[in-house]
Amino acid sequence: MGDTRGAQRDAYGLILDAIDSGVYRPGDRLVESELADRFGVSRTPIREALQRLETQSMLTREGRSLIVASLDHNQLAELYAVRMELEGLAGRLAARHAAPEEIRVLRDMVARDRGLVGDPAALARTNRMFHKQIHLASHNRYLVQQLDLVYRSMALMATTSLAVEGRGTTALDEHDAIVSAIEARDGEAAARAVKMHLSTAFETRLKHDAGALSVRRG
Repeated sequence: MGDTRGAQRDAYGLILDAIDSGVYRPGDRLVESELADRFGVSRTPIREALQRLETQSMLTREGRSLIVASLDHNQLAELYAVRMELEGLAGRLAARHAAPEEIRVLRDMVARDRGLVGDPAALARTNRMFHKQIHLASHNRYLVQQLDLVYRSMALMATTSLAVEGRGTTALDEHDAIVSAIEARDGEAAARAVKMHLSTAFETRLKHDAGALSVRRG
């Protein structure tokens, strides 16, 4: 029984990680037999993992096929609204509770990421690591759990706003402002900096998506 539950968890985690890392993108069809071959797991735990991901709205049905879900405009707006509030709280708590070592790690992350501005995919990965570090620095396990759920849904975004020209440099300047507020132990400033950062990212994404739609229609 224990081995069966372990296989179920492994299959679920493997598929979720593959979606999160972009191996499977929104709109991609997931085939039970292909997943079993890819991950070296029997089809039963794969089937159960797919059912679980469907109930969590990570997958959706298209005829008889399961495909990776995508976020429509309203879902995206709702996700950013929740993210701003929760991450703003994380910034506020990090300013209060972060250890000096955690703040130095955040500062080092910003400095390191300056070298990735020309690589949006790599910058998107390290961006998530930066935000996760703020979540952890809040030292509130329940907040971290909720943010993990939010970031799971973020895997359903087909593109990253960091791919927009100039956004990488601006985003890192915003990261720097967040770290400075945490370092100054100014919770309100940290919360404002986080919310401003996410608001700008959302606006950048909306403008990019609107431009792409206009080009397709043209």
